Amino acid sequence: MEQSRYSRQMLFNSIGVEGQKVIGEKHVFIVGAGALGSSLAEMLCRSGVGSLTIIDRDYVEKSNLQRQQLYTEEDAKERMPKAIAAERRLKEINRECNVQGIVGEATVELLEHLAKNVDLIIDATDNMEIRMILNDLAVKHGIPWIYGACVGSSGMSYTIIPGETPCLHCLLQSMPMTGMTCDRVGIIAPAVQLVVSHQVTEALKLLIGDIVSLRGTFLTFDLWKNDYQNIKVSRAKRVDCPTCGDNRTYPFLEKENQTKVAVLCGRETVQIRPAIPKDIPFQQLAESFQKKGYAVKQNPFLLSVQLESNRVVFFRDGRALIHETNDSIYAKTLYDQLLG
Repeated sequence: MEQSRYSRQMLFNSIGVEGQKVIGEKHVFIVGAGALGSSLAEMLCRSGVGSLTIIDRDYVEKSNLQRQQLYTEEDAKERMPKAIAAERRLKEINRECNVQGIVGEATVELLEHLAKNVDLIIDATDNMEIRMILNDLAVKHGIPWIYGACVGSSGMSYTIIPGETPCLHCLLQSMPMTGMTCDRVGIIAPAVQLVVSHQVTEALKLLIGDIVSLRGTFLTFDLWKNDYQNIKVSRAKRVDCPTCGDNRTYPFLEKENQTKVAVLCGRETVQIRPAIPKDIPFQQLAESFQKKGYAVKQNPFLLSVQLESNRVVFFRDGRALIHETNDSIYAKTLYDQLLG
């Protein structure tokens, strides 16, 4: 460990030299590499976390650059997958940090595989279904995890310790989980950074084992309205909770709860995910589209084709994003036609 790099952090009494050594031995798993995820990853990487695994299904677009600080105009121009762009940038920031970027859908199987031997999971998604999968997964395997969300000028965060705190499933009936997205009502960057600051601070406490300093409340705020609340939730823990109660079934880890065709909220985009991952023949597909006169762009991770009415982006694992539509039946039909 390079002492001078972390000297100011080690001067902070609550961490110190020994705490810094412990941080350098830890493995954090971040789900999502958008606004929250990219900032979380950068802050943790700069803090000296030993290993970071980041998964994200999307690629960088120009509209991301206002708040997703890890990415550049070149990433957007090249439509670089966020997980890959994040991995490359983080390795430039701190070569001591072992970073792995995964381009893929956060399925139960993949999440369970990636969560092996991690010390902490941090939520940076914009998808409640994935959060509930994370909640089941973390409780089942006894892994602490930190929930986070933001939209407009507001945000929220909550730290879950399996076996001690109410889980996210417990809170669904009593807490104001937002259903809004930044694609519908917008977002300002300071809201992102405040959520990230709280998540990373809680993460550092967990990583060095300072459990007594954890906030212990469900945090919500609205920066524009100057509103800040810490809500006590200990009484929300339910003995009948199917995730953390007395008779646990982990309902969101059941395969039938996984969505194969999903309309991405607020984006006029449908994601198609094959039941079994398939290897897309990029070169063959590109040549076929070009012969038909369609504009094609590609990089090692994805292939984009502009059709008459839709832009379609294929990923190596068989996933595709069908843009300019919210019609899942139409999108699935088009996907099948394009892949023959």
